[in-house]
Amino acid sequence: QVQLVESGGGLVQAGGSLRLACAASGVTFSIYAMGWFRQAPGKEREFVSAISWSAGTTYYADSVKGRFTISRDKAKKTVYLQMNSLKPEDTAVYYCGARYYSGSYYSHNQWPYWGQGTQVTVSS
Repeated sequence: QVQLVESGGGLVQAGGSLRLACAASGVTFSIYAMGWFRQAPGKEREFVSAISWSAGTTYYADSVKGRFTISRDKAKKTVYLQMNSLKPEDTAVYYCGARYYSGSYYSHNQWPYWGQGTQVTVSS
């Protein structure tokens, strides 16, 4: 079993930047991929980005392409989400996920392990 601890959320003005981090501990050697989802009030949890652990292949939602960058530090067992040019519509709770198998990364219910979430608020 893997445990995920997130950090880096906060309040930022539109156009600003934040960097989220998610540190994995426990059973980490078999992690296949890690990713980020977000959930705004009254909305379903939606895919933001993912990265395969071995090859570092990246995936992005269309809404964040060109603005967000996902990366991982294999030695630190940590995944990052660099968020630039933030918009008010990016406001949400951001959750880090991990999985031990391949498949579709775009559905939140296909990810078995989650962090506690971190609030990102973008003011206009």
